[in-house]
Amino acid sequence: MQLSERQQKIVDIVKERGPITGEQIAKKLSLTRATLRPDLAILTMSGILEARPRVGYYYNGEETGKLGEEFRELEVSNFKSVPIVVKDTTTLYDAVVSMFMEDVDILFVVNSDNYLEGVLSRKDLLKITLGQMDIHKVPVSVMMTRVPNVITITPEASIYQAAKKLLDYEVNALPVIRNHESDGEAKMELIGSISKTTITKIMVELAER
Repeated sequence: MQLSERQQKIVDIVKERGPITGEQIAKKLSLTRATLRPDLAILTMSGILEARPRVGYYYNGEETGKLGEEFRELEVSNFKSVPIVVKDTTTLYDAVVSMFMEDVDILFVVNSDNYLEGVLSRKDLLKITLGQMDIHKVPVSVMMTRVPNVITITPEASIYQAAKKLLDYEVNALPVIRNHESDGEAKMELIGSISKTTITKIMVELAER
């Protein structure tokens, strides 16, 4: 597994001083714990490091990085799930109902041609319901995060790339899209979603195998 310069520094620190907490690693690198979170997640998912509650990180050995290599070879297309979709004209009230009926954290918003327009999170809807807005009349398009500010992934990307985006951007799910051009404009066809829960299941299955 090819490590970044910072990831290699983390491994060297843990080799020398492990078990060591994330806060202690961050202090040694003069960085924040939040900045290191994606790197630590990748190193633990790959099996190079192991984390124990109330103990810290310790070195597992480079040979266990085989799990990380397999993780990089898996394609999003083979693991994407059916996205929970609402139209951009759907009211915020109906979006709340859909979210809780489907028990999801994110709704994907599409237009009349089924191209991705934006996303709406559980946090977004919670803020709205606590405000003064008439959720029975206002459409989701008013409050959603709009394309191109939506973080997406393509079906050809690796599960590793999806996991890194989920960590880097601190989102719970990514829309899986296929790019098109229509009337001279770039369009995103929504063909699936990939979530943190899916990534976790994949890692458990790989480890058990």
